[in-house]
Order: sequence, then C-alpha cells, then structure tokens
Amino acid sequence: MAYALQQLINGVTLGMIYGLIAVGYTMVYGIIGMINFAHGDVFMVGAFLSLISLVALSALGISSVPLALAITLILAAAIAGLYGWTIERVAYRPLRGSFRLAPLISAIGMSIVLQNFVQVSQGARAKPMPALIPGGWTLMRGEGGFAVQLSWMQIAVVVTTLVILAGFTWLVTRTPLGRAMRACEQDLKMASLLGIATDRTISLTFVIGAMLAAVAGLMFLLYYGVIDFFIGFIAGVKAFTAAVLGGVGSLPGAVLGGLAIGLIETFWSAYFSVQYKDVAAFSILVLVLIFMPTGLLGRADVEKV
Repeated sequence: MAYALQQLINGVTLGMIYGLIAVGYTMVYGIIGMINFAHGDVFMVGAFLSLISLVALSALGISSVPLALAITLILAAAIAGLYGWTIERVAYRPLRGSFRLAPLISAIGMSIVLQNFVQVSQGARAKPMPALIPGGWTLMRGEGGFAVQLSWMQIAVVVTTLVILAGFTWLVTRTPLGRAMRACEQDLKMASLLGIATDRTISLTFVIGAMLAAVAGLMFLLYYGVIDFFIGFIAGVKAFTAAVLGGVGSLPGAVLGGLAIGLIETFWSAYFSVQYKDVAAFSILVLVLIFMPTGLLGRADVEKV
C-alpha cells in the first residue's frame, strides 16, 4: 500500500509536467489545426535558460532561493516566448497557405535546429544541478520501514500546473484575446473578415505556449536536477501523446492526458519492466482512441461544407 501510494505521488508529479507541455501543443492545434513539433525543444531550451539564469544569479551573489527562482521564471519565460514568436514567423506563417504537410516538415526542421544549437552551444554532456527546494513530508511508513515521501518540489509542480491551467482557462474564456483565439479556432478566414487580427492572435498563441514550455522546463530542472539537449524530444513526444489522449484542443484534457501518461509510466516501471513503459503508454493511447477517437475530453470536428 505504501509503495503504491508513493508511485501515485510520483506519477501525478510527472503527469503534471507532461500536462504543462501538452497545453502548449493543444493551444496551437486549437487555432491553426497544426501540431508544433518544435514545442518539445522549446521546453528543452527553457530548461537550459533556467539553468543558465540560476548559475548567473548565483555568480552575482543572489542567495535567496525564492528571489532567484522568480527572476529565473520571468527571464526563461520571456526568452522562450521570443523563441515561440520566431518559430511562428519562420516555420509557420510563410507556409500557412501551403499544403498541410509543409508546416509539419518545417517544424521538424526547426526542432532539429534547436537541438543542434543547444548541443553546440552548451555541450552534449548532461548538466546537473543541486536541489534548490529540499525537504518535504513523510506521509506514512509501510512494511519494512518504507517511507512515503511528499517533497516540497512535488507540491510546487502540482500547484504550479493547476494555477497555470486555471489562469489560462480564464484567459481563453473571459478575455478579448481568448475570444479572438476561439474565433480563430472556429473559422480563421471569417475571424479575419470580422476584423480580428488573426496573425497577431496566432503569434501570441505561440508565445504563450512557449512560455508555458519554459515553466515546464524549469519545473523539470528543479525536480530531476539534470538536463541534456535531448530531453525535448522525449518529453515532446510524451506531451503530444498526452494532448491526443486528453483530446487535442481541450486545456483540461491536456492536463488529464498528461496525468494518465505519467501514472501509466510510473506504475508500469514500478511493477513491471521499465524498458516497456513507453510501450504501455502508447498501447493505452491506441486503446482509448479506438473507442474514443476524439480523446477523453475532445470534441468531434464539424466539417464545413
């Protein structure tokens, strides 16, 4: 029982990180109907920006951990937002009227560029970082003295994801930018005819998605304490899977899908072979999509004729 509870805590934490990345995927897809396959690498860039910022702040003598994390969060999100804006302008906007496969190929090319840029500029070796938020609670002790731990870092990951989900749900449903996003999602051409600045709305969506990826990168760095230039590919594939599982286009669905993937991976690794955890996650995805083609919280697209 104690071991299962510990794996539940670990799975929820991992799933929240996946969900945070998946929100960026689902926001972009909801508006222009295309998957930004460079999004996972923006997450990786955000993690490296966070590490560089923390090291620089430490060298400047800023020893307050809350202050350093706040500055790092702002800097990483702002710079990652510029990456998102650049990706939209370079890889998507010139190809928006082209055949649907062209932006996908362009995004994959941008993903490769970001990976190699970080590999060349930061090196191929993994970059470790000591724990900045140590400690936590011991919830219970099981047989053999096994202790169920809930760390402060795990609490921070879960709370951050839920707060961001609530904030962006409010943004999409209650603000002029959110109304413009929903109008572009329903009919991009009609939204343009009605006076909505569609190009600006799409650019802001990419920027917001990239900022979310940077927050996830910071959470990943603080939680695992080690990053490398390849983490964006793995996390990006898992987050994309989470977005599809939850229902592409649904913000709560993205987080729910992330939770599902995180829990499947964690429990499979704990009770079965860790080498097959990805097989288990993708198998569950296939089974869900067979019976629920739009995902857990997705809605069917209406074909306009």
